[in-house]
Amino acid sequence: MISLILSICALILGYFLYGTLMAKIFRHDGRPTPAYSKQDGTDYVPMPTWKVFMIQLLNIAGTGPIFGAIMGAMFGPSSFLWIVFGCIFAGAVHDYLSGMLSVRLGGASLPEIVGEYLGRGTRNVMLVFSVIMLLLVGAVFVFSPASILGGMARFGIEKPAEGLDWAVMIWVGIIFVYYLVATCVPIDKLIGKIYPVFAVALIFMALSLLVCLFVKWPHIPEIWDMFTSDKGGFDLGGRESLNFSGKPIFPCLFITIACGAISGFHATQSPMMARCLKNEKLGKPIFYGSMITEGAIALVWAAVASWFIYDGGAETLGLATTASAPVIVNAVSKSWLGVFGGILAILGVVAAPVTSGDTALRSARLIIADAFKLDQKPVAMRFAVSIPIFVVTALLLWYEIGNPAGFNTIWNYFGWANQTLSVFTLWAITVFLAARPFADESFWKYSFILTLIPATFMTAVCSSFILTAGSTIGVGFNLPALWAPNLAIVAALFSLVVFCLWYFRRAPKAKHLKNYKK
Repeated sequence: MISLILSICALILGYFLYGTLMAKIFRHDGRPTPAYSKQDGTDYVPMPTWKVFMIQLLNIAGTGPIFGAIMGAMFGPSSFLWIVFGCIFAGAVHDYLSGMLSVRLGGASLPEIVGEYLGRGTRNVMLVFSVIMLLLVGAVFVFSPASILGGMARFGIEKPAEGLDWAVMIWVGIIFVYYLVATCVPIDKLIGKIYPVFAVALIFMALSLLVCLFVKWPHIPEIWDMFTSDKGGFDLGGRESLNFSGKPIFPCLFITIACGAISGFHATQSPMMARCLKNEKLGKPIFYGSMITEGAIALVWAAVASWFIYDGGAETLGLATTASAPVIVNAVSKSWLGVFGGILAILGVVAAPVTSGDTALRSARLIIADAFKLDQKPVAMRFAVSIPIFVVTALLLWYEIGNPAGFNTIWNYFGWANQTLSVFTLWAITVFLAARPFADESFWKYSFILTLIPATFMTAVCSSFILTAGSTIGVGFNLPALWAPNLAIVAALFSLVVFCLWYFRRAPKAKHLKNYKK
């Protein structure tokens, strides 16, 4: 529990210290934001700061800081370290600078941001890559909440042994229709009204569980316990190792815990709020602050999962330590918080993925519209762009429902694609900082190093993961897992060499670009 307290304090300090540093590096000013300069009443709409924060938090969170943290706790207290350091120095920086670049570029979508700094070819790759990833998100977050709601709606009627489950399919249809509406209506008419409510529920749930943790004070592994065993593990309750996942910490931990530390999906969501921001100075609390808040939520759930795995929580609840994340959420919430906790659990495992799915498909619409310069003010044009998106999502959903391993296959591809997206974003941010001209030769000229480090690290993580991941998870080239560290070093060195060649050869020539200027 001491590790949890120290970790939360570290996140708070990170916001005030490192977040302030990032704001100074970006150098926001008083220029009009896209919410005013491009106001259209549909996607570009000035909104209250508190509401923008709540929507941004739910956009980037969903079930990510819950499910990812629970699965990440299987790796032991190293999950706490990754959430804290990943959130402060990588995830929040990634979210803040990508969001502010979108503001500075007139509310540009992620492929447009990447293309501005990494070139048109990379922009086209990102266009296809990000849209596919968002469609995967939409498909995943239709079926999972529909399955839960369908189980509740059967009212004691057993699930059919063969064929489609009618209760689940009805909820699939309802959620799908809602997605279409939420994708096309003005952002302040639906998302702006219901998202803050769900965000409050998400925060309240985390705070309630935090209070329960302090009251119960469970004996969960501390960070320093990782070093108390000759085997590099920790003997708790007769168990010799903290790593219950059966997977190597590197690189699997950094893929498993994504939204609580760093997630490329966030950079597809930030432009939506960049179009609603009233002032550039609000970027720090909106973008950096929402990521820090998500990290705190992930820490709480990592602690809860540690109790479940390592301190007899599974036995107390009558479950196996291998129980799935949604089962743990429901069981812990009902056990610790009673009936009200059950309601919060439903909001966590049903409302959260639904709200992630609708904004994912809305982002896909905006990305496609930006790429082809399609005016989204007419409602007919919004539906014209959205219909093909929903047709492809429906095909993915049909595969997911009809294939027993469909959900896991789509989720595994999303997991890797999500972190790979953060790699492109971090490199675009690094190029922006490296090529931006300054009148002096002070520290600020070399501030790009602060994003170069996480960009290089995530390049190493994603490269080594996809090369060593086996056929059992549906992705990867199945190279020996023992090669992962060496492959990571090669990928890191290669990316650094490419960047250095650009920096010393082409960075001076890039300074004439208008968007590199202060």
